[in-house]
Amino acid sequence: MDSVEKTEAQQHERTGGPITTMDPARRVQVEKSLKRKLDARCSVFILLYIMNYLDRNNIAAARLKGLQADLNLSYNQYATCLSILYVGYILMQVPSNMAINLVSRPSLYIGCSMLLWGLVSTLSGIVNNFTGMVVIRFFLGFVEAAFLPGALLILSKWYTRRELTTRNALLFCGNLISNAFSALVGAGVLSNMQGVLGHAAWRWLFFIEGAATMFIAVLAAFILPDLPHNTRGFTEEERYVAQLRMTEDVGVADSDEGQTVFSGLIMALKDTKVYLMMFTLTAYVVGLSFNAFFPTLTGTLGFDYVPTLLMSAPPWVFACLVSLLNAWHADRTQDKFWHITGPIVLGLAGFIISMSTLNVAARYVALFLQASSYAGFIVFYSWISSSFPRPPAKRAVAIAMINAFSQLGNVAGSYVWDLKADGYRKSYGIVTAMFGVTIVGCWVFRMVLVRMNKRLEEAEEAEGRSGDVGDRTTEGMEKGFRYLV
Repeated sequence: MDSVEKTEAQQHERTGGPITTMDPARRVQVEKSLKRKLDARCSVFILLYIMNYLDRNNIAAARLKGLQADLNLSYNQYATCLSILYVGYILMQVPSNMAINLVSRPSLYIGCSMLLWGLVSTLSGIVNNFTGMVVIRFFLGFVEAAFLPGALLILSKWYTRRELTTRNALLFCGNLISNAFSALVGAGVLSNMQGVLGHAAWRWLFFIEGAATMFIAVLAAFILPDLPHNTRGFTEEERYVAQLRMTEDVGVADSDEGQTVFSGLIMALKDTKVYLMMFTLTAYVVGLSFNAFFPTLTGTLGFDYVPTLLMSAPPWVFACLVSLLNAWHADRTQDKFWHITGPIVLGLAGFIISMSTLNVAARYVALFLQASSYAGFIVFYSWISSSFPRPPAKRAVAIAMINAFSQLGNVAGSYVWDLKADGYRKSYGIVTAMFGVTIVGCWVFRMVLVRMNKRLEEAEEAEGRSGDVGDRTTEGMEKGFRYLV
């Protein structure tokens, strides 16, 4: 029995189905159909991420049209309104991902959470003071916490390590597109809705975007895939191949058999790699904190608020294209480190230009370079998934822990940008230093994985000399498995 047949047998023993083999030509045909359907349904995640960031960051556009003045917010109070969202976001991420790993219909889980955050976002439009905005922003982060780590977990259950970076890039394009799209929507609403039905234009921005989110949430609950073994809309052969692909990827079935609810949490807490990635990603997030202030930074070019919002869009379109190209090449070469640090270097160049000159053209080019630094951020997230391959319970907690802790970077980032400053030179200096820390952290993590790969290779050689001809190493992975660096 060859390795594919063994893997198929192991998979069907786990699922309780009949042990059969599939003709290779038929396997290719079924897998092609599976991936076509899967890509179409997972593309909805892009739209969800667009709405996720629209609802989170529309406060920046609203500030340009009077939110801060109407609510009588000081600069520190406005920064608090930004940062408090991440408190709720941090608190809920690990419990949410533990829960979504247990439910059989994660599509409904994400759809319901999206419906709630759309409602909360809509309520932002009726706030009249600092306290009300702080409460709304806290609960917005609380219910939004389910989306990103949940989406990353679902993608990791369907796509192999060689496919995941490109799919994560498409997901994160929702983030980048939302930065461009939010500027265009903001320009349209803020310039045309002032005083309609007695409401300020910035309030209409929350009403309109929140209502759109709730509508899309209902559609998402019916379109998003669930799990490889139970998703509706796939044939039995496609579900079988979906499970088989994930088993073949690392030589271990993607299941939590024999694990309790808290097993994944305990395994993640014991893994030192989790903590290294937590601190590295946090530094990266602080470096990317310019995102929440992008319309304000574009405003330093000296234009009125509508041209400012319109000019905020092209850098994010450029960043989206760079991200797709970078992710595609990362999957093609199976490299992580250089595809993370490369975009960071582009961002550093943008920071240095912004600190060095007040020339309008140069500073606008710098914004393009800064936005493109997100391309490495996308590869970083696929590095998380591929570095904690099995079991799913551990992967779910690892993704959530790293992403949740990194949100402290957004809390700190809310105070990095002094809104009274001219040129933001000090702020740019801080994010430059944080990008430097990120590069060092990624290099250390790469060295850790290189050493682990060396141990795997040595273990295989030792087992070969001892006459062990089994399919797996003592590490529990299929022989030949290596961490991606």
